[in-house]
Amino acid sequence: MTLSKLFELANHSGGTLYLMCLLLLVALTVIIERTRFLSTMQQGGDDLINLLDANTPLHAEAMQNALRKHCKHPHVSLFQASLIEPVESERDTCAGHLEEAVMREVPTLDRSLWVLDTVITLAPLLGLFGTIVGMFSAFAVLGDVQGGASQVTGGIAEALIATASGLMIAMIGLVFFNWLNTKVRVIVHQMETIKVMLLNRRFGAPAVAGMRAALKAV
Repeated sequence: MTLSKLFELANHSGGTLYLMCLLLLVALTVIIERTRFLSTMQQGGDDLINLLDANTPLHAEAMQNALRKHCKHPHVSLFQASLIEPVESERDTCAGHLEEAVMREVPTLDRSLWVLDTVITLAPLLGLFGTIVGMFSAFAVLGDVQGGASQVTGGIAEALIATASGLMIAMIGLVFFNWLNTKVRVIVHQMETIKVMLLNRRFGAPAVAGMRAALKAV
């Protein structure tokens, strides 16, 4: 299919194919940006969880290096909340403050995913609209007795390309939307795990002093 033919089909669809190209570009932009962001966040969370592993000795220097490396990650807010918590605080009070830190960071994880969700819903509807517009043009030639039938069938086939394009965009968006949502849930679970590990280190392990010293040095 030549480029001129594609432009002809786009024009017959009432211009909706141009809009769907824009939707596809927006969806790919969100997918690429969120994939890179969430993959980096997930890797950082794995590093911090491994650092806090109960079976691993806690070294101040390793803690400092890890927190500096992942200073822009949402998980670090839990370490910061633990640091400013008064020494005399009880476990429930500290847990509540750490939960606040988790809740403040969640909106940064699923940012822009609503755009992808909108594309998934809008693309098939826009494709259907383009098909209807294209079929209006196809049936407009019925007055031509000799070539009307062939032109109508050809016009309908061209108009259906708009529906197919909308469905394709929606399917691509849906796969990545569910995948990105899974990544968000994994990162939130990482933060909940770090919260519990920090509480256990603070209230049930002899390494508390070492951890606080490491955090203060960051």
